[in-house]
Amino acid sequence: MREILLVTHPEATHHAEGRVGGWHDSELTPRGLAHADRIASAVAARVPAGTPILTSDLRRTRQTADAIAARVGGRPVAVPELREKSYGEGEGRPDAWFRERFVPPPASGERMHHDEGLAGAETKAEWVARVYRGMDVALADPAPHLVVVTHGGSGTFVIARWIGMPLTALDVVAFRLPAGSITHLVEDDLFHNRAVATLGETAHLVD
Repeated sequence: MREILLVTHPEATHHAEGRVGGWHDSELTPRGLAHADRIASAVAARVPAGTPILTSDLRRTRQTADAIAARVGGRPVAVPELREKSYGEGEGRPDAWFRERFVPPPASGERMHHDEGLAGAETKAEWVARVYRGMDVALADPAPHLVVVTHGGSGTFVIARWIGMPLTALDVVAFRLPAGSITHLVEDDLFHNRAVATLGETAHLVD
C-alpha cells in the first residue's frame, strides 16, 4: 500500500492580519507554530522514520515541514510548484482592498482562464497545471510513505492529481481543507486504486 499524508500549513501572519496570502511569504504565528508541533506529532505517529517530506517553498509551509522533519527525520525538499495560487498585485494586500477589485468567476461558462481583475495573478488553469507538475515530482518518488506540505487552496489539486482527475474537470472542484489539517491518501496493493481515506482532519489541533 502506498500512502500520502497531505498537510496544510496552520495559522500564518496573513491570516491573523487579514491579508491576502498567495505567494506573499508570510510566516507562522505563535499559534501556528504550536499547531505545527501538534501536526508533527500526529504525522510522526503515522509514518516511519525517514519518510520523505515535500513542501511548498514558501516560509509558512517550510516551517511546518521543518517541524515534521524534527520528529520524523530527514530534510524537507522544497517543490515551488506546490505553492498557493498567485494573486499577483493582490498578494499581501488587506482583504478589503482585494474584495474591491476581485472579479469572481461566472457560475457557468469559462472559469479556468477567467481574468480575476488582478494584474499578475495566475488563472485557475495556470495554478492547477503548476500544482499537477509538483505532484508529478511527488508521485515519481517510489517511497511507500510520503508527506506533502502545501496550502489550503493548492491542496485541492494535490488530491485531484492523486485520484487522476483531468485538468478540464477542475473548473468547479474544491475540497475543504482547514489550516493545519491532515488528509490521508491511499493506494492499495491489489487493484492500485487511489482513495481519499480521510479529508481535512483537525482532531490533532484540539486541546
